[in-house]
Amino acid sequence: MRIAVTGSIATDHLMTFPGRFADQLVADQLHTVSLSFLVDRLDVRRGGVGANICFGMGQLGAEPILVGAAGADFGEYRAWLDRHGVDTGSVHISETAHTARFVVTTDADHNQIGSFYTGAMSEARQIELKAVADRVGGLDLVLIGADDPEAMLRHTEECRTRGIPFAADFSQQIARMEGEDIRILTEGARYLFSNEYEKGLIESKTGWTDAEILDKVDYRVTTLGARGVRIERTGEPVIEVGCPEEEAKVEPTGVGDAFRAGFLSGLSWGVGHERAAQVGCMLATLVIETVGTQEYELRRAHFVERFTKTYGQDAAEEVQQHLGV
Repeated sequence: MRIAVTGSIATDHLMTFPGRFADQLVADQLHTVSLSFLVDRLDVRRGGVGANICFGMGQLGAEPILVGAAGADFGEYRAWLDRHGVDTGSVHISETAHTARFVVTTDADHNQIGSFYTGAMSEARQIELKAVADRVGGLDLVLIGADDPEAMLRHTEECRTRGIPFAADFSQQIARMEGEDIRILTEGARYLFSNEYEKGLIESKTGWTDAEILDKVDYRVTTLGARGVRIERTGEPVIEVGCPEEEAKVEPTGVGDAFRAGFLSGLSWGVGHERAAQVGCMLATLVIETVGTQEYELRRAHFVERFTKTYGQDAAEEVQQHLGV
């Protein structure tokens, strides 16, 4: 199964604030916020939702195709992704802009405040999915992740026109999108991904109820933080999958991307949705135990051991055959 992942390619600047954001906010002064946080740690890492998802899929051997835009400074990053099993042949390189930057500060309660510089990402709208499909011999699914909004709309419409199944995953871009754009990006999706907060925001902005959204997509996949994930489809029982026990909770950035990487890898293997969600939750657990969205090490035997402990021997045996353990 050939899966293309469209989405941002960026460098992450991850900072840690030892206090609590909530202690610095004055309720009746929120309209004039002017705050500066003295952080005690800075980590510069590779990131961007498209690249993060592809990295995780590459680690699992799913051979993803990354579709996005980067700057001339992408050379070293490209080599890293190529080495970890990602097809970067469809990445557009800007002649004028730098690769995008994500700057985020995390407090002691794991709340986050972040900013995103688009840079070369704005040129993702120039990418034609047909050229990608022609290069790799066809596409079975396109995940349309957070990216230049015009690119997201173009990719969605092209998938509809060409009959390519697509997954809608607005992520960080949902905050800036209007209801009409969200409706366009949602309707007809094979999968709709979001977390619980984004789920409510999608319903609020579109004016659609949960039931109406379920009628417009095949599957709705909602991540629930430490409680795992819920998968819904009209007329079928709800699937709920919990998370493995964490060895440590270090840094939450990229956890959602890792879940998607594991879930999509499961789909590419041909396993069912419950099993795919379990793979996603296991991979997400590895990321939360690590600083950086692509800094975790996927040791296959260790992965299967922890997977077995959480989901049982039968589930592990089904996954194990795809990991070559």
